[in-house]
Amino acid sequence: MSTQAGTHPPTSGSQGRPSRPRNVVLIGFSYTGKSTVARLLARRLGWRFVDTDREIQRQTGSTPQQIFALQGEAAFRELEREVVVEACSIQRQVIATGGGAPIDLESRAAIFDGNIVVLLDASPEAILNRYLQSISGEPRPMLDSPDPLARILDLKAQRDPVYRLAHLVLETERLTPLESAELIYRLARIRG
Repeated sequence: MSTQAGTHPPTSGSQGRPSRPRNVVLIGFSYTGKSTVARLLARRLGWRFVDTDREIQRQTGSTPQQIFALQGEAAFRELEREVVVEACSIQRQVIATGGGAPIDLESRAAIFDGNIVVLLDASPEAILNRYLQSISGEPRPMLDSPDPLARILDLKAQRDPVYRLAHLVLETERLTPLESAELIYRLARIRG
């Protein structure tokens, strides 16, 4: 079992790891298990589960992929920012964010403001394998490339400095979602 846990210096808008968090926010690349783990952790805590991509779809009637395709990344990031800020303003939730959400400064400030932030991570090869085996059938615009592994490597290199600001880092490749949720529960010492 491969886990890494630690605290990191505060970011803009962050006060370090809160002793009584408002929420737990899961960040990380696509296909690292954020939505599944967040749902299980929310059940364990007795908190509400929020998936920001699903919330965007609920509000707009379009998937993030459709918004990317029809309106572009800038329009999607604006919608995502509004949803992330709103979700982080409410208490006792486990929030699964989109892979690029913490890159936006306003979203990042909301994510780190009084919440415990957990990075779910996996190797680029594992992410690509999960992407190729995904049953959703919906293409990921950020991975739309003749060489998706190279695209994953590039995006991870860009995002990693922000991802690594998380209070806890959990490598998910050798863990089931339930094991991941239980580890977050124990490592973060959260009580519902």
